[in-house]
Amino acid sequence: MSSHLNWMIIRNNSAFIVKKRNIKKPFSKEPNNVTNLNSYRYNGLIHKKAVGVVENPDRKGFTVVYKKAKATNKPVKNIIRRPFKAGARRSLFKAKRLLKANHYRTDLTKATLRRASAILRSQRPIKVKKAKAAAPKTE
Repeated sequence: MSSHLNWMIIRNNSAFIVKKRNIKKPFSKEPNNVTNLNSYRYNGLIHKKAVGVVENPDRKGFTVVYKKAKATNKPVKNIIRRPFKAGARRSLFKAKRLLKANHYRTDLTKATLRRASAILRSQRPIKVKKAKAAAPKTE
């Protein structure tokens, strides 16, 4: 089936849709949706090529998950996972190079890097701020 027909079917009826009050555009929790918006462009279920970024299980680095267009009808071979652990700058550069070299959905490149950067930022240790000493009282 075409991706447009799939989108017309699952646009308003999907288990992944999250609707809230006073929010015009509903969110989506589906895999391979980089921005978590319920839109045709970012949907990970309907396109032959889709990109997702998830955190590594050991909380060190991230994994880029993408679909192969040739293996559309073979669910086991369809999804490829590429873990990145080399450090923030190098990992982001490698992820960008992976998407660019394979001519893989250039419209999703920036969103993918933002998602990976947010994951890396969440893995940083929290800096403990020292409490300032109270000023001495003078009478």
